[in-house]
Amino acid sequence: MPASPKGPAMSSAAFPHMVTAGVPGPRSQELHARACRLMKGYSSQVRLFPVVFEKGEGVSLTDVDGNTYLDFSSGIYVTSLGHCHPKVSEAVARYAHTLMNCHDFTTPIKVALLEKLEQVLPGDLSGMQLYDSGTTAVEAGMRLCRAATDKWEFLSCFRDFHGKTLGAVSCAVFKGTDGPTRAPGFHMLPRPDPYRPHWTKPDGTIDTDAYLAYYDQYLREGTAGKAAAFVLEPVQGWAGSVFPPDDFFPKLRRFCDDRGLLLMADEVLTCMGRTGTWLCMEHWDVVPDVVTLGKGLGNGFPVTAMIARAPYSEAVERISASTSYGGNPMACAAALAAIEVIEEENLLDHSAMLGELMLSRMHEMQRRHPIIGHVRGKGCLLGIELVKDQRTKEPFDEAGARVYQRAFEKGLAWIPAGHILRMSPPIIMSPELALKGLEMIEDAIAETERELGYG
Repeated sequence: MPASPKGPAMSSAAFPHMVTAGVPGPRSQELHARACRLMKGYSSQVRLFPVVFEKGEGVSLTDVDGNTYLDFSSGIYVTSLGHCHPKVSEAVARYAHTLMNCHDFTTPIKVALLEKLEQVLPGDLSGMQLYDSGTTAVEAGMRLCRAATDKWEFLSCFRDFHGKTLGAVSCAVFKGTDGPTRAPGFHMLPRPDPYRPHWTKPDGTIDTDAYLAYYDQYLREGTAGKAAAFVLEPVQGWAGSVFPPDDFFPKLRRFCDDRGLLLMADEVLTCMGRTGTWLCMEHWDVVPDVVTLGKGLGNGFPVTAMIARAPYSEAVERISASTSYGGNPMACAAALAAIEVIEEENLLDHSAMLGELMLSRMHEMQRRHPIIGHVRGKGCLLGIELVKDQRTKEPFDEAGARVYQRAFEKGLAWIPAGHILRMSPPIIMSPELALKGLEMIEDAIAETERELGYG
């Protein structure tokens, strides 16, 4: 087992620490009501549990009423190294006092970050540009694909999520928008989900070859013959931590190579140790032609990247790639410090170990609870799918909302997704606290089952 990460000493006895009679507490309710007068468009996460947080340390969050929660969200996959990691905070503060922005001019800290990224990433990923949001990086990646191929269409998959601007939304129809959401030239296809397969073999297992055969037919008959790239998340986040079969990406890599398509991996959510590797695609020994990084890259500071393999890196010069905020010295310092922390604290191995431990416990939970239909995960990216019946697999959205709220009331800050419970604890979390978080979830599931007449 890898050595435990460094950081604040945090035993399971310290979390949660709830001091108000109910949560959200009175101060949270007052401040949120004031914010709602002006702030619109909150996420379902906030709408279901409108707590107001005031500070964070390591794997804990404290609200304005003094309640301390165990964080199983990482700020929605962002603070992978925990809140306010000293090395990252100090790096940002140093450049906040030295040089905050100089557009896209070279700085020593930017050179250090670029060279570190080249060192840790697989293959020949070497043509880089830095941004301040995942969506911006995805849009840049799509522009690069068009420039590199002189083609303009894109293939993507149902229920992937790539951002909220027009091109990114067009790669994944996003619920909640008003009116048409997809631009011309964007084509969506079914994606292999081992729990809910479209095509199966005679033995009932998922048939990835059937998916690829459909992609081939669609490419020939459903497009204008101008497809530049296939854009996918390695693991679907918004859809509920959905992992593909292990043979899918190697086959898709060959599919794209044989047909002159670029393979673009949106790793904004999955990069930097979230699944136990620098890139999630490393689990399948696949190097994408274009990759986007974000979220955990700066451990909370807004820094993202779009990176292309050497054969296509010069195409970056053709897409007006520069940006006002991307690659500023504070952002580069945060990202470089975060990468160094992952190396120094052996966090890739630690994340992988936590994933194995938690998934084993989740399988035990599945055997005990009739509303748990499926569990899955790698590293600190995990999901539990709730169903009305394990045989029919009918999604159980009401149970999902109740379990989310019950666990939050117990002191677990985490992420809802309809009938799917998403978990993304910081990759520095101790095994003891990881198991305690799952215990809180199981208690919430048991309460929900009793409320809804199961058992």
